[in-house]
Amino acid sequence: MIEAVRDGFSRFMPPETAKLLAPLVLLFGVVALLTVAGLLLVRHKKIKRDTLTFYGFISPWLIGFFIFSLYPLIYSIFISFHKWDLIGDMKFIGIDNYVQAFSGKDKWFYQSLKVTLYYTFLSVPLQLIVGFCIALLMNQKVRGMNLFRTIFYMPSLVSGVALSTLWLYIFNYNFGLLNNVLGLLGIAQQKWLLSPGWVIPSLVLMSLWGVGGNMVVYLAGLQDVPQDIYEAASIDGAGAWSKFKNVTIPMMSPIIFFNLIMGIIGSFQTFTQSFIMTEGGPNGASMFYVLNLYQQAFKKFNMGYASALAWILFIIILAFTALIFKSSNLWVFYETEVKQKRAKKQKTAKEAL
Repeated sequence: MIEAVRDGFSRFMPPETAKLLAPLVLLFGVVALLTVAGLLLVRHKKIKRDTLTFYGFISPWLIGFFIFSLYPLIYSIFISFHKWDLIGDMKFIGIDNYVQAFSGKDKWFYQSLKVTLYYTFLSVPLQLIVGFCIALLMNQKVRGMNLFRTIFYMPSLVSGVALSTLWLYIFNYNFGLLNNVLGLLGIAQQKWLLSPGWVIPSLVLMSLWGVGGNMVVYLAGLQDVPQDIYEAASIDGAGAWSKFKNVTIPMMSPIIFFNLIMGIIGSFQTFTQSFIMTEGGPNGASMFYVLNLYQQAFKKFNMGYASALAWILFIIILAFTALIFKSSNLWVFYETEVKQKRAKKQKTAKEAL
């Protein structure tokens, strides 16, 4: 159907323009048909007018979702089985793009995957721990605590290119703030982004700049923990460490679970830092997966291969997410489960008496 619309448009406009407009026109035609169908259903009292009104109000979002999310998503699958340079015609090559990735023909595929995994396994646990520790401090009842919470949260508002530019000056070998501080402490200056061994730890250190976002989520969870559980633990003779281990951690495990999932997804999509600060160097030590994908698509114009890389990344993220969800039964506890265990423990104690 798209080809028929495209051929019709090609009679009075350039073929390239017709190729782009055909799916959009078809989509808007479908929307129009759905609108007419909805009005007919309301007229025949098959659905309520309020239901049609609801879909009418969210239709801008639905249209945007289909045009800018769902359609590119489906089209990228189609492209991944073709060889295409964005200018010439597509050439169907089957699974050759996927074979190219795993066969080693792309010298940066395994290197970029290794770098991304290295960064993920360093940065995600560190962000979880640091964010949680700061949230514990910010949860104390101290005068002026709202000011401290704001101070710790504000850095997370600076991100993207601005953040990368800021940290370029901090990591600068000659006049960077970090090396100046090390010099005052009598420690030798480090090359940071210029050293293959230091570049990923440097970017991990930089990632801690945004732990304020995690801190806010943790803080909301800490303030939502029922105080009666702590009181019951105190009656049972539990100390501070015992309360933290047996009450705080289990009650916060859903929040930790959420931040872990979001952290892994975000770390696998790391791009801006390496693109702005290192361009994949030195010697490919910071060649992240998405940076390689970008270079394949918009520098080498291997759009089909880049689409294949995107779907490989999707499968990798999906596998990690599924693994964490599978393991969540072992370490994620919800409030009802904690209360049930506490009631069972109290019942056992009473029976023993």
